[in-house]
Amino acid sequence: MTPVQARTALGFSCAGHAVSHIYEPIFYVVALVLPAQFGVSYEGALALILAGKLMFGIAAPVTGWLGDRWSATGMMAVYFLGVGGSAVWAGLAGGPVEMAVALTVLGVFGSIYHPVGIAWLVRTAVNRGQALGFNGAFGALGPAVGGVSAGVLIDLFGWRSAFLIPGGLTVMIGLAFVWMLARGVIIETKTDARADPAPDRRDTVRVYGIVALTMLAGGLIYQATQASMPKLFDDRLGAAWGDLFGGGASGIGVAVMLVYGIAAVFQILTGYLADRLSLKSVYVGMYVLQAPVLALAAVATGLPLLLVAVLMVSFNIGALPAENSLLARYTPSRWRSTAYGLKFVLAFGFSGLALPLVGLVRATTGDFAVLFLLLSALAALVVVVGLRLPGERPREAAPPAPDAVKAPVAAAE
Repeated sequence: MTPVQARTALGFSCAGHAVSHIYEPIFYVVALVLPAQFGVSYEGALALILAGKLMFGIAAPVTGWLGDRWSATGMMAVYFLGVGGSAVWAGLAGGPVEMAVALTVLGVFGSIYHPVGIAWLVRTAVNRGQALGFNGAFGALGPAVGGVSAGVLIDLFGWRSAFLIPGGLTVMIGLAFVWMLARGVIIETKTDARADPAPDRRDTVRVYGIVALTMLAGGLIYQATQASMPKLFDDRLGAAWGDLFGGGASGIGVAVMLVYGIAAVFQILTGYLADRLSLKSVYVGMYVLQAPVLALAAVATGLPLLLVAVLMVSFNIGALPAENSLLARYTPSRWRSTAYGLKFVLAFGFSGLALPLVGLVRATTGDFAVLFLLLSALAALVVVVGLRLPGERPREAAPPAPDAVKAPVAAAE
């Protein structure tokens, strides 16, 4: 792999991660105006994405297996084109049923990125924590850009443009990817740039058992937080957000962008820490910080709510570089996409059940206080369980494989 090929792979991996997280926050902002468009309640509009969210996780093992057994780059091409096309379809939907079907198809194609794209990145990274932190920052920028772009596009051109324009851009990225793949600028690689010593079998079983539970809990926190945030801001920021960000859907979008934009930068820091401290301490530490902040979110209002939201999202996604590094450390390269696929069944599939929980709590109580108290308890549970992870400091990596070239960020960060 040449330096140009390595940089190109890194760039498309980061772009793919941003794309994978941009459409859900777009929908949550669009859901604020869908009741008037489709004649449904807010809770009914929110439910339209449920099947897509479930498929985003449930289909991940299959797409991960295809990435391992067929082609990671081929699956990435399918990903960009499929997600973009599905988003355009959602923007053209004539009613709630068609919208739900389009979002379900989008979820199926969207399930490709995390098992395939992250495993593809890990193969090229020597300092995995930093590479995953940098890549994760682009993932966090997805909700940031998605929220504000949806708000602005809705206010300027109507809700359909919030899907049509990003969808068209995603298709263009896919066409560029296919063109570079055909020209050999993007290539397949099956060899890790960093070869770790084989882990102890008992530690592997232990890590998988513990992380399965913590990933499910962390995914529930992430999904519930993201789904509730636009409405939470709409309810509780009051005149403060109108004065700072402007009114309407775009004002809420800017507030969401601020939260996820700051969290993206924080994830780069935690990726750096994951390469220098034990993965266990970074991973568990993020949940130690999350639990009290989530409890504060149950009662915070006005501008203090913005600070609380920044902290709770930063600590939640800040755990991801350590989490993904743990999976990479304890999974053979040839099965890594499959392993990440199984992870995202929990992180994005079963945890998609957070969506009906958000709607139920809102419909029952008229607020999100109970929701955030439950999420705080989940974070505390992760701390208790995560303390059982094996403790270790980063080990010296074996020399890179002959065909592995350090990507400027993925390897040198």
